[in-house]
Amino acid sequence: MRCILLALFLLIPSLALAFNAFEAAGIDRKPDAIVTLDLRFTDESGQRRSLRELAGGKPILLAPVLHNCPNICGVTLSGLMEAIAAQDYVPGWDFSVIAFGIDARETVKEARDSLTALRRRFADTAATVHAVTGSEADIRAVTNALGYRYAYDNSIGQYAHLAAVAILMPDGRLSRWLYGLAPQPDDLRLALTEAGQGTIGTWQDQILLLCYRYDPQTGRYSSIVWTTLRLGGGATVALGGGAIVLALVRERRKAKATLR
Repeated sequence: MRCILLALFLLIPSLALAFNAFEAAGIDRKPDAIVTLDLRFTDESGQRRSLRELAGGKPILLAPVLHNCPNICGVTLSGLMEAIAAQDYVPGWDFSVIAFGIDARETVKEARDSLTALRRRFADTAATVHAVTGSEADIRAVTNALGYRYAYDNSIGQYAHLAAVAILMPDGRLSRWLYGLAPQPDDLRLALTEAGQGTIGTWQDQILLLCYRYDPQTGRYSSIVWTTLRLGGGATVALGGGAIVLALVRERRKAKATLR
């Protein structure tokens, strides 16, 4: 019995310190977040370049990834490429795409290999994508500014992190997050239109943006008109149901009065 109690006593601290991926990984909402674009990172060609240089004065799609990832990062970048290909804005011309390595131990080789595999599948769409690596301090400066949390799990030797893409304005301000492995093309287009602040797209794009609102809980855009119609429809059903119930109550009272 003493042995069992001793084993439980030793086990409790390890359970308390067990890695919780759901707590370690996440995105904290920071409406006024801004990234310092003058931080320099090493791109897939081995050049030291600032985020400002890579952005080229355009909105930025910044995807936090592991270049040598055994899990979701390749799927995330593939989903992003598919979404880009399914909308009209042109990468490299209207906006920049940066696969942002979050593991400071990765080198140019991992970044280049990851990008080569991506370009093999998406020759045109991924042609202008940049893959960068950097120091722990510089990586954290970007992710902390954006509220993007991730952590290393020693028990499995991997990072816990969310699949999401940050849409930055040309000056580094965070415009939106798009969550998930594959953004919807319409959400991506609206987010880029918003981040461009009139510098990309047509006046029709700006008008379309007025008809949609961004939901920070889902990372999606929803139609204001459709939401209003649904709310109006729900109110109509509720009022109609209330009228029916009231009519039934009146009829029942009339019936009781007649029987008397």
